[in-house]
Amino acid sequence: MYALVEILGKQYKAEEGTMLLVDRIDMEAGKELEFDTVVAIADGENSVFGKPYIEGAKVVATLGDIVKGDKIKVFKYHRRKGYKRTQGHRQQYSVLTVTAIKA
Repeated sequence: MYALVEILGKQYKAEEGTMLLVDRIDMEAGKELEFDTVVAIADGENSVFGKPYIEGAKVVATLGDIVKGDKIKVFKYHRRKGYKRTQGHRQQYSVLTVTAIKA
């Protein structure tokens, strides 16, 4: 059984016991969160889709640590003009552990 849940404007596939990397959530680690923005639930051959969300469905998750993603480099260059700019970025993510899917 899995659910498609919308967290902070992005959709994730949530199964019980899996870990999700979502955009940073500013709360203390160990807190339990409930997300009621469930878009779809699939259980074998049975599937339920919301318009836009399923009423009464929730995904319960425990908030873990904040981790950093891979570093990316942004390089801008204009040929023959002497223009070069380098900038780096590392996105911060929160780790969510899905504990239950309530339909």
